[in-house]
Amino acid sequence: MKKEYDILVIGSGLGGLVSALVLAKEGLKVCVLEKNNQYGGNLQTFSRDKLIFDTGVHYLGGLSKGQNLHRFFSYLEIMDDLELQQMDEDGYDRISFGDDAVEYPHAQGYQNFVEQLSVCFPEEKENLENYCEEIQYVCSQFPRYHVVGKDNYNEEILHLNTKRFVESVTQNKKLQAVLLGSNFLYAGDSENVPFYVHALTVNSYIQSAYKCVKGGSQISRLLIRKLRQYGAEVHKHSEVSEFIFNGNNILTSVKTKTGKEYAAKKFISNIEIRSAIKLIGEERLKKSFLNRVLSWQPVSSCFSVYIVLKPHCLPNFNYNIYHYSSEEQVWNAYRYHKKAWPETYMLSSTPSKQNSVFAESLTAISYMDFDEVKQWENTVNTVADEHERGKQYEGFKLEKTEKMIDALEKKIPGLRHAIQRIYTSSPLSYRDYIGSFEGNMYGYMKNSENPLKTMVSPRTKIDNLFLTGQSVNMHGILGVTIGAFNTCAEILGKETIDSRLHSMT
Repeated sequence: MKKEYDILVIGSGLGGLVSALVLAKEGLKVCVLEKNNQYGGNLQTFSRDKLIFDTGVHYLGGLSKGQNLHRFFSYLEIMDDLELQQMDEDGYDRISFGDDAVEYPHAQGYQNFVEQLSVCFPEEKENLENYCEEIQYVCSQFPRYHVVGKDNYNEEILHLNTKRFVESVTQNKKLQAVLLGSNFLYAGDSENVPFYVHALTVNSYIQSAYKCVKGGSQISRLLIRKLRQYGAEVHKHSEVSEFIFNGNNILTSVKTKTGKEYAAKKFISNIEIRSAIKLIGEERLKKSFLNRVLSWQPVSSCFSVYIVLKPHCLPNFNYNIYHYSSEEQVWNAYRYHKKAWPETYMLSSTPSKQNSVFAESLTAISYMDFDEVKQWENTVNTVADEHERGKQYEGFKLEKTEKMIDALEKKIPGLRHAIQRIYTSSPLSYRDYIGSFEGNMYGYMKNSENPLKTMVSPRTKIDNLFLTGQSVNMHGILGVTIGAFNTCAEILGKETIDSRLHSMT
């Protein structure tokens, strides 16, 4: 039996779920298909030793009343049910370098941001104020960043370069490195990346920074609950393996690996753009578009170490630590020497349920090139499709884990004695679970020399097929949410979306 829908969404990452819910709220008959055992793409969590670990979402910005993500999530009717914990207001991120004992804070609230950093850099107060002003100006120029408003890009702003901008704000090398210290959030490239990527990313955290209690997967759970309330269908273990077109190049239905067929009037692809191209068929797309997409460089992947701690051993900290072996490392953090790995890492902790003064777990993440795991690229290992990758791979992971613990011990002396158990994930895990090309964290490299090269319209050459998700334009929770509303604006019309969101002010 072939089922028919108004909208079929392929992939249940945040972009797919948000798009599906916006359209279901308009009364359309919507269905979402997900290949994995768990919904949510980068929002996925996993449970070990009765503890929950996040794979992708470690904290959220812009969630205080009146702020952009709060307004989007309110429209989606999930805001009130999110369990959140506000991070340290005087330093939700702390940046550190080499043997320098000082941890430089990024504080919440622009005035507080300036004040906290002025303690470390008293002569830089005016420069810090200019930096904050510029960030807010760039954000104000972006479509949907303020929920409703501009719908075209100011091209001049797209070409601003992060490195040149930060160097123009201050001559102080240490302060430059501190301001760029959370560039892990956009894959550690401050040399080439457009300044708007930096601005849009840090602005929402400076506005407000929260952790998801019990992990980011609660976002996808709440979205799916709402989808079902609005009559949408959501299916897992449903990997789309074929697109079926009619003679007029219109997509009519899709087939899953299990042979089921789903027909719809319109389709939204929320899968990795290269996977979408394979399903569409290269011959149906313009050569220029294909060449452009296939020339994109994937952002670096990462290696994550998840540490279960012995009870009441280590104090909890309500902020993230971004550590670099040197200040210079900040410009190209994703480029590292294998022998010196990890030259940078992000570290976060989760408070114990019994006594929140102590941490129950730590997560440490560092960059890793896909090349390091390439010899095992033909293996697949997920909950839905379990396979061992072999002893050599286990040995490789163990060696990396030891190096990470060595690095962390410099920051937290005696850490080894507090460890109960360790779990890891490599670029292969990210590739298999999230479906990103070569396990990349955030889609593709953006460059201020040619910012439009990696921007893709949600509309495709196939009239009734639309794109959404992080491999199209902006990444991150906010970027992908905005992208999903933009995708829906192509289907419903900008005026409809604007009028819906206006009601949220």
